[in-house]
Amino acid sequence: MAADPQAALVALNRFGLGARPGDLAAAAADPRGFLAQEMAKPDVALIALTPDLAPTKTNLQAMFADQEQKRLQRLAAAQTQPPQDNKMASASPAPGAMQPPSNAAPANSASAQPKPDTPPANPTTMQMQAGAAAMTPPSAGAAPMMAPSSDAKPKPPEPPIEQKIFRAEALARFAQQIAADAGFAERMVAFWSNHFAVSVAKGQFVRVAAGSFEREAIRPYVFGRFADMLKAVEQHPTMLFYLDNQQSIGPNSKAGQSQHKGLNENLARETMELHTLGVGGGYSQADVTSLAAMITGWTFAGREGRIGEPGTFAFIPNWHEPGPKILLGKSYDQDGLAQGEAALSDLARHPSTATHIATKLARHFVADNPPPALVAKLAKAFHDSDGDLKIVSAALIEDDGAWKAPLTKIRNPSDFLIAAARALDYKASDPNPILGGLNALGMGLWQPPGPNGYPDVSEAWASPEAMKVRLDISWQIAQRVRDMGNPLSVLDTAAGLATSRETREAISRAETRQQALAILFMSPEFQRR
Repeated sequence: MAADPQAALVALNRFGLGARPGDLAAAAADPRGFLAQEMAKPDVALIALTPDLAPTKTNLQAMFADQEQKRLQRLAAAQTQPPQDNKMASASPAPGAMQPPSNAAPANSASAQPKPDTPPANPTTMQMQAGAAAMTPPSAGAAPMMAPSSDAKPKPPEPPIEQKIFRAEALARFAQQIAADAGFAERMVAFWSNHFAVSVAKGQFVRVAAGSFEREAIRPYVFGRFADMLKAVEQHPTMLFYLDNQQSIGPNSKAGQSQHKGLNENLARETMELHTLGVGGGYSQADVTSLAAMITGWTFAGREGRIGEPGTFAFIPNWHEPGPKILLGKSYDQDGLAQGEAALSDLARHPSTATHIATKLARHFVADNPPPALVAKLAKAFHDSDGDLKIVSAALIEDDGAWKAPLTKIRNPSDFLIAAARALDYKASDPNPILGGLNALGMGLWQPPGPNGYPDVSEAWASPEAMKVRLDISWQIAQRVRDMGNPLSVLDTAAGLATSRETREAISRAETRQQALAILFMSPEFQRR
């Protein structure tokens, strides 16, 4: 088969994360096979546990322990102060500090063990205060990628536990993206992570668990079954906390009747509107309320482990709304946990879900206004395969239209920074440069503005202000690259024979190597996919 440099560029830019040295040549002979080969690798999207990467339950247990230690320290400090000082300290807690409980039992904290009959109070405000104080994002442009480290700086103090975990998870994600063969699997991970968005802006709990949420509920299923991914997501402590289901109680349950508590519909609403059926997917408010009732009692075990191992999913029967329920015209007569799981299974297979997922995939990979024929093809693959995402992904990369469509979409900030790192053969050892770049470009890691995730259309990232920041970061990267060599060699790595004459001439005429590299990063061949 003759080499096709343009198709190789499409394989690595449209479907992947950009070319590393040698990737274009490897992809040119069989671009579709290049992607399929990566997809066929066993466990291609998984990230192995290391001493710095732990399961969610371990991370949350560490957070619980840290919160308890700090609570005891505050109590001890209060007991050693004069009575008047104690009174002042109680009336005016330090900004950003967790509000100390009124007694020895931390019953209203996310770290507290929820009692089977007593729902935890909403800890959002307290968590956000603690999280904001614990980890302030780097300022715009403050930490450009490729910035050299300085051994002369004094050793910084030990960071808060949530920051240590977040940084380790971020570094693992970046390293996986940079080292991927084509990056198709990693693009799928990022797509699904944004589809099932959680935000660290919620507070310390999500900041500790966002990375492991992606590792546990997204990565194992990117080429598996959508129904399995959906169940893993909706029962993960991170999603349960982010959308407040840990405090949803059936009004007619034992706990609801004794404490006059009620439903929280956040998770049910987003499950139908964002995760499965989509807006206009044929559901009503009554369906939202019904699904919310079906998943009452879905929570997580807190610090004291009264309902399970701390930091793990738990079901509390006394919180579950009893009786059969109607969802989308179908009656669900199961008891307890099985009722909500049956509903999720049906939502995963609904025709509206197939169309919703197909539309989002086509928009993400091909065009802001996805071709109807491609959407129909992906929806059929989704429906006919019972939501097999490997078959759906194969249908995407086998579609002729997906390869011939103009490269009109602009890379989002994450794809742009990772592509730059891959082109420069950068070895990530510190997440801060890329985290700083993401923050400067308005796409903080695991921090979308809402449950609907970051936007997936070019206009969201191509405003004049955004392009100015992107140019600034391109220049900063170019200035800090060591042993750059000839920028034309980097151009050959990133775009090869698919480079336009105009781009090659502009880079050739640059006054400095740094200027040439910045021009390369801002070229259409690098920005578009």
